[in-house]
Amino acid sequence: MKWKNLTAVAALGVALSGLAQTAGAETLRLLTWGGYAPENVVELFEKETGITVEVTKSNNEEMIAKLRATGGGGFDLAQPSQDRIAGPQQEFGIYKPIDLSKIDKSLFIPSMLEATMKNTTVDGKVYGVPHVWGTSGLVLDTTKAASVKDYTDLCNPEVAGKVSYRLKRPTLIGFAFAMGMDPFAAYNDVDAYKEILSKVEAKLIECKPNVKTYWGGGDELMNLLRSGEVVAAMAWDTGGWKLNADNPNITFVAPKSGALGWIDTFALPAKGKADDAAYKWINFVMRPEIAAMITEAAGNFTASKGADQYVSEDLKKRFQASFPPEAIDNIKWYPPVPAGLEALEGGVLDRVKAAN
Repeated sequence: MKWKNLTAVAALGVALSGLAQTAGAETLRLLTWGGYAPENVVELFEKETGITVEVTKSNNEEMIAKLRATGGGGFDLAQPSQDRIAGPQQEFGIYKPIDLSKIDKSLFIPSMLEATMKNTTVDGKVYGVPHVWGTSGLVLDTTKAASVKDYTDLCNPEVAGKVSYRLKRPTLIGFAFAMGMDPFAAYNDVDAYKEILSKVEAKLIECKPNVKTYWGGGDELMNLLRSGEVVAAMAWDTGGWKLNADNPNITFVAPKSGALGWIDTFALPAKGKADDAAYKWINFVMRPEIAAMITEAAGNFTASKGADQYVSEDLKKRFQASFPPEAIDNIKWYPPVPAGLEALEGGVLDRVKAAN
């Protein structure tokens, strides 16, 4: 009888252990940005699936630090930017490959899915798919800067003295594309990249008389555009749409050579324990009507195909005016930056700033 009781107790322990593992698998530990997992979306997901979502808000640097410290443990789904995946994976092995058969690809904007898969591929395996995205391009007073269609048009006589942009990498990249060059294709060829930077440097120095000021912060630029001191600038899409709400003449315009885009992704930490829950979350939040709820919370659109149809009418109009399908397909997505390029770019920007 005693042995039977011990056997029963052991069996009960195994059963409880199994239940604990099952319960653990029903919790999704999400490492993400503010606004990407709003409470109303989490509640809908938990109600539909029975899976509990634990949200930890973070940023790129913290995400990589947390995953590096644990060898990819502690979380089941992370959302680093797509240019922060290949390098950390090669160096630290903190992610596991995405099982694309478990992703509903029909929910994604095809060009964004393709670009992200390409930029997050390591040794033939894909480590990220796209979620939230945004761009920088042109913010214009369309009544006073009608001739500005691309970055280099900021040098047009029509807008002399009323232009602003930052002395940062996006300006170098944008001008390069507008001048018919592909700086991203030259990232792994230092000599080719130096040649591109040399041409861009000359153009930016030539353009300097057109610049009212090099803006440093978003509030500064918004005030310059609101006051009319600046009528054409390089800036983010969300800033342009915010200004458009106050002044219908000012809006974000995707440049002819392509807006410059960033994407925050879905990536699986190497030691995540709830992959099935992670895939369920990805497919759930990429549904157009759910994705629209995230856009309203985060302020940026997602890679969900057709989600713009579900956002507020004003935001939908602004988005569709700035981004017809061909403009979305023409976005130039930032790839990972190879070591050493920042120093080259910094030298160019310093010389532009110092030029008379």
